This record gives sequence, C-alpha cells and structure tokens, in this order.
Amino acid sequence: MSQALDTPPAASARPEPPETDLAALAARHGLTVSGARPSLGAYVRQLWGRRHFILAFSQAKLTAQYSKAKLGQLWQVATPLLNAAVYFFIFGLLLGARKGIPSDVYVPFLVTGVFVFTFTQSSVLAGVRAISGNLGLVRALHFPRASLPVSFALQQLQQLLFSMIVLVVVMIGFKSYPDASWLLVVPALALQFVFNTGLALIFARMGSKTPDLAQLMPFVLRTWMYASGVMFSIPAMLEDKNVPAWLADVLQWNPAAIYMDLVRFALIDKYDSSYLPPHVWAFALGWAVLAGVVGFVYFWKAEERYGRG
Repeated sequence: MSQALDTPPAASARPEPPETDLAALAARHGLTVSGARPSLGAYVRQLWGRRHFILAFSQAKLTAQYSKAKLGQLWQVATPLLNAAVYFFIFGLLLGARKGIPSDVYVPFLVTGVFVFTFTQSSVLAGVRAISGNLGLVRALHFPRASLPVSFALQQLQQLLFSMIVLVVVMIGFKSYPDASWLLVVPALALQFVFNTGLALIFARMGSKTPDLAQLMPFVLRTWMYASGVMFSIPAMLEDKNVPAWLADVLQWNPAAIYMDLVRFALIDKYDSSYLPPHVWAFALGWAVLAGVVGFVYFWKAEERYGRG
C-alpha cells in the first residue's frame, strides 16, 4: 500500500524590505552607491589629489607618441614646421596671403600661427579620444575621469613648450630679438591652456558616447584653422571685401585668432598693437574662463556614466 506523503509546506519567503528602508540602512552604515558622482567640490579635491598621476601620465604619453619613429621626439617640432612650410608655399607664394604683413615678418607670423593653433587642435583631438580610447583604464581603476582629458591637454602644452625652442630660433633668425614683451607669452599660453582644457573636457564627454566624432573633428578643426588667420591677417584680408561687420568681428574675436595674435604680438617686433582687435586680453580671459568652467562642469555631470554601456 502506497503511503501518501504530505507535501512539505513552502518555506515562507522573507519579505523584501522597501527600497527606502534599504537606502536608510546603507546610509546608517556609511555605504554609498558604487561609482556615484561626487559633489563638484569633492570632485575638484579628488582631481587635485591625482595631480601627480596627471603629470606622469601626460609625460608618458608624450614620450610614447613618437617612440616607434627613428627621429623620435624631433617629430614634435618637425611636424608643425613641415606644415608651416606647406602653408608658406601654398598661401604665401601662390595665393598671396601675405597681404598686410611685411615680407620679413610673414615667416615668423606663419610659424607662430601654426604652432599656437596646433596646440589647440591637438588638445581637442586628444580630448575626443580621452575616454573612448582608454576604456580599459577607465573600467579597471577608480579615479576622477577628468584626469584623462586634463592630462592630454597638459601633454600638448609640454609639446608646445618643447617646440618654442625652434620658434625662438625662427624669431631671432628674422631679427625679432628677446625683450620684455616676450614675457607676455606666459599669460597668453596659460589662458590658452585653460581654454584648451575646457574644450578637451567637452569633447571627451561627447566622444565617450559618439566615437565617430573623432572622424569628424579633423574637418571641423581644419575649417576653424582657415577662418582664424593662421596663414593671413584677418583685417587685411577683409579690407576690400564686402563682409558684414558682425562676421568680421566673429573672425577676429574667435579664441584661436585671439591667442595667436597675443603670442605674435609678444614675440614679433613689427607685429604691433595695430594688428590686435580691441580688448584682446579681456576676450582671451573670457574665453578661457568660459571654456574652462563650462567644460569642467559639463564633463563632471556625466562622471558616473563613463566606461559603462
């Protein structure tokens, strides 16, 4: 005779505590959400605490950039110089872009423009790939993600300072000798570095979600270069053109043109204040503060999303 077996009563499931109770329990024991975005003040302190990592990372990237090339670090100077030579042949000789610039000033004018614009251009391009190109590092370690675009901007500053040695040689070769005005290069490049860092932060966030942006940016930057007076004097080129006043102001006060004009004014003897737009230092400071603050806050807003998805 088969004996009926009583089915054991189902184990009573312990009710899940409400989500609000879990949050209160975690808070009571000092637990926080993993990867949560810190406050803006805390984020700044974290970033400052990683300053040694930022500097070391930028130096390592700078060293590795041309490690496989036979000329090594010399390409840091050779690349912008070769670009300047090409622009001189095309724009200076064939297209007559030297209008309004004395012939003995055009080469220093052009080389300075190429070096200074390349500083911004390289910072933006490096910023676009700062997160998307370092996902392994972002996912493996906990650190303020702004360290990456800041370090890339710092890398480009170090590269520019290395190139300044050649720029000084060019200046002296064309009879622009060192004087007190050369000290103005320091605040000009400092403001440009803040501006570039802000742009790098903005495009780092955009590039983290849209990797194709890295393919588009060279075209955008090339257009910006042609509109910024790298190869020609903007006022001289617009002199005989029927251009609306607002467009002329936009071209002269765009940040790339502002920073190039300041460095040219500091280094080139015959490039005097008549070539500068009014309130040039105020615009340089304004662009730096605007890009730096907006870029930092914009990047920080997405801190907890980098490296996910």
